[in-house]
Amino acid sequence: MYTSNDEIDYIGLRLMMRSLPKHRWTHEAHVAAAVWILESDAHHAETDLPPMIRRYNVSVGTANTDTTGYHETITLASLRRIAVSLAALPNDLACYKKVNAVLAEGLAKPDWIFRHWSREKLFSIEARHNWVEPDLAPLPTFPSAAPSIGAGRE
Repeated sequence: MYTSNDEIDYIGLRLMMRSLPKHRWTHEAHVAAAVWILESDAHHAETDLPPMIRRYNVSVGTANTDTTGYHETITLASLRRIAVSLAALPNDLACYKKVNAVLAEGLAKPDWIFRHWSREKLFSIEARHNWVEPDLAPLPTFPSAAPSIGAGRE
């Protein structure tokens, strides 16, 4: 669990600057980076995070190929699922507390996604390079009054 907004800023900024130590790029850090960018007024999550991750991967020696590195469907699914969770939280809650709330839902555990995609479909080359719709169950959607992804919060 995180204890300060500084920790979340560290992850987000270091990811963006490609200076996050590779051992710090954990599943929890992925969630922290997603919340950081979703909460940012300076970024649009779905368009800014994917290239950040791709560039970061290259900087730490992880190739973005048909079998390794960046995965489009997992990244966008995670952003969308995390955004739904954030919409249910108070806007004035500290960022690190939002990250902890999302982590408490189990979204840092890689198996959450298999409620929505079969392994075969999710790990296809197509899903790695492009958005592929779920084949098992749809992702949760925003309540009607919730903000859209990338719409910064006041």
